[in-house]
Amino acid sequence: MAMTVRQRARTSRSIQYGLLMLAVVLFVFFADWKALGAAFFNWESAANQFPDIITLALKNTLIYTALSFLVGISGGLVLALMKMSSVAVWRWLATLYIEFFRGVPALLVFIAFGFGIPTAFGIRFDIYVTVMLALGMVAAAYIAETLRAGLQAVPKGQLEAARSLGMPHWRAMVSIVIPQAFKIVLPPLTNEVILLTKDSSLVYLLGLAASQYELTKFGRDGITQPNAGLTPLVIAGACYLIITVPLGILARRFESRTAKTKR
Repeated sequence: MAMTVRQRARTSRSIQYGLLMLAVVLFVFFADWKALGAAFFNWESAANQFPDIITLALKNTLIYTALSFLVGISGGLVLALMKMSSVAVWRWLATLYIEFFRGVPALLVFIAFGFGIPTAFGIRFDIYVTVMLALGMVAAAYIAETLRAGLQAVPKGQLEAARSLGMPHWRAMVSIVIPQAFKIVLPPLTNEVILLTKDSSLVYLLGLAASQYELTKFGRDGITQPNAGLTPLVIAGACYLIITVPLGILARRFESRTAKTKR
């Protein structure tokens, strides 16, 4: 007798749950827990990471992210307005910038600002300025498209109503259109902060003093200590989660609020 669609779905779920439970049981009984504990949860190695991983590495990661986002959001807004301009030259320049920085790896931009520009022009930036410019300029290209979508999502009647009241175009954009656009794009902007937090790890390529370490560099150096195992990387990953998990929750709340507003 042929099974119904519901019966097939129930059988499929039962098989999947069974395979999952079997995998868990096999892992519990056959895993070398002593070796895993020594590799991932070495308490002596973990103790050596504190408090520097918080007061130094986590703090620097937050600073790098904040500086990059500041440049990204400022540049992204300018690029979004240029992309929507009635002047063709501005649109072409914005499109060229966005396509270029979205097309090249952020790693290449870091190398250009960290080594290429100082070698070619003799201009040497502070590490914080280097990260701010390199990561911020890449972020601006992505944020520009997000903001442009938000600006275009604001009903045109809002701008037309403001103009009919005698408000200049620039003032209507600043006081009416742009604030509404930011509300619309808050979820993707929050996700962009998460990406910037993780991309800040690229700064290790530039060669850092101990006081400039971020989480990835700190964890990478930590695993070179005797008997450290992977514990320093586990702690560094946990510190990243301290930043990214709340931001992810915040992004989902923004999405839910936006969905309720549309209804």
